[in-house]
Amino acid sequence: MKIKYLRKISLSLVFVLATSLSIAQLTAPSDPPGGGPQGGDPPVGGGAPVGSGLIILLVTGAAYGGKKLYTLLKENGEETTA
Repeated sequence: MKIKYLRKISLSLVFVLATSLSIAQLTAPSDPPGGGPQGGDPPVGGGAPVGSGLIILLVTGAAYGGKKLYTLLKENGEETTA
């Protein structure tokens, strides 16, 4: 019993230390060649529209949730009002 407990503790400790040490070794990224965007150039990755994609995700999530609720109520034999 003690061996299983010690094995779990030591394995957890190894994973925690390995991840914290690997993250601690990261360095800051170097400057891009050419000095980056100049003057009126948009920032890198800053021109992507987010609004329409967010609406699509919200609508599909609502439809999926409605379907799950409908099937749950149907399985329980409750009446659904439309």
